[in-house]
Amino acid sequence: MNVTAYRRGRTVRTIAASIVAAAALSLTAACGGGGDGGSDNAGKANSSATAPASATDDQGAGKSDAGQEDQAGKGSQADKENQGGKENQGGNKGGAAGVKDAKSQTQKSGGGSEAEPVGDCDINKTAITVQHVKSPINHMLLKATNKAGVDCKLVGYPGLKFGAEAQAATPVNEDSKPQAVVMLAPGESAYAGITTSAADGSGDEGGKVDSLEVFIDGSEDPKPVELPGGSVYVDSAAKVTYWQTDAQTALTW
Repeated sequence: MNVTAYRRGRTVRTIAASIVAAAALSLTAACGGGGDGGSDNAGKANSSATAPASATDDQGAGKSDAGQEDQAGKGSQADKENQGGKENQGGNKGGAAGVKDAKSQTQKSGGGSEAEPVGDCDINKTAITVQHVKSPINHMLLKATNKAGVDCKLVGYPGLKFGAEAQAATPVNEDSKPQAVVMLAPGESAYAGITTSAADGSGDEGGKVDSLEVFIDGSEDPKPVELPGGSVYVDSAAKVTYWQTDAQTALTW
């Protein structure tokens, strides 16, 4: 009877101990598994929470930087455009001033397409005189003065007709041809030297004449010119120079 009761009591204690041990193991496993799972979930939660925040911060920073760069680019571009506009305005003003100065210089110099061409001197608006000179001998000096209110030109040489019976004009001295046509402003004069006869008396058909008519290029009719002393001796050696700008050059030949 005691043995049976003992065995039963032992069996009950063993079963109870097993139940306690199993419960302890279950509790330990539950605690351990729950801890790991909680840790993972917490990590994932922290990771999920951190990652979007970081991405958002990065995106916000990127947008902010991009906005600042765009704003800076726009400001720089606007400055360049404003500066370019000012430079263009300055260039236009400078170009207009340059064109105005060039036009003014052209008008002053009488050149360029806007300048009117200079015409031949009008014999009716040109004063012509002739005088004897001491040197060289047997020479006279012809002078033509522009009395018009505009510039004019004397082309070539004057045509001379000594005496009413002259059959031809006095020949020209070709050595006296200038490099350019003589241009006369109002009031200016040109000159031509006249050799009346050979200095050594070698000329033919000599004689005194009491009249002189002068032709200039561009005029059909001659202009009578009074001879000094009323007459002059002329022979076949008579010649006239091209128009010159000064008297000394005209009397060189």
